[in-house]
Amino acid sequence: MSFCGLQKRYKHSEVMFRLGFGHVKGLVLCGGEGVRLRPLTYYFQKGMIPIGTKQKPLLEYVVRLLKQNGITDICFLVGYKAEQIRNYFNEGSRFGVRIAYGQDKPEYKGSGGAVLNAYKQAVINAEETLLVYYGDILSNVNLKKMLEQHFDVGADATLALAKGYRIPVGVAELKEGRIEKFVEKPVMDILVGIGMLVLNGSVLKDLEALYGEGEEMDLMGDLLPQLIRNGRLVHGYVTDAFWYDVGSTERYEKLDNNLLAHCLTDS
Repeated sequence: MSFCGLQKRYKHSEVMFRLGFGHVKGLVLCGGEGVRLRPLTYYFQKGMIPIGTKQKPLLEYVVRLLKQNGITDICFLVGYKAEQIRNYFNEGSRFGVRIAYGQDKPEYKGSGGAVLNAYKQAVINAEETLLVYYGDILSNVNLKKMLEQHFDVGADATLALAKGYRIPVGVAELKEGRIEKFVEKPVMDILVGIGMLVLNGSVLKDLEALYGEGEEMDLMGDLLPQLIRNGRLVHGYVTDAFWYDVGSTERYEKLDNNLLAHCLTDS
């Protein structure tokens, strides 16, 4: 299979998700200040930085991916420069989806805090299945297959994983102080999280129990390890689909528009 994987378009309606999976809501994390993308993010919300030859906002690619996979009920968790996102996407009808907004609050810090805050605001609830998507990731991953696996095995959480991660530093093999081998930025045969996570709504109670006022709470760093410790079923969905983290100025500058045109749809 090619580097990009096989891109497929899905014409499944939300009704199919309701019948097969229960109600699935796309939950997009896009409230951060994007410190690693400065100076761009002094002017843009990081999810609104222009991407590809048509210069569409990063979040538009996320919305299109969710819709292609039949997820048309979406919630943006917004904070910094939220007006840019609201003004562009409004209620979502222009994109064939419904978009609601959860406004971040400073007392709920981190990705876990943002999700818990949305739960407190009743923007999401424990009866829904949540497809959590980090808003600085570009991908053509098959979310429908990820959801199918999640429900088939009865998981409480399913994390999207990819192999072949190129680490951003050189790696040395050392013997008695002597470097015997050195590889600059090697591709490692390890599984890494790629910023997509399916959560059963019941897990929101676990998230609530983890909360400490004023403390930062991370979905990957805090919630998933807690679920594993508690014996909850946490699965991995391994994919060879295209994915790209646009989380820093360096990564943004290295973005290959030709590769994007091959791997992603912007229409």
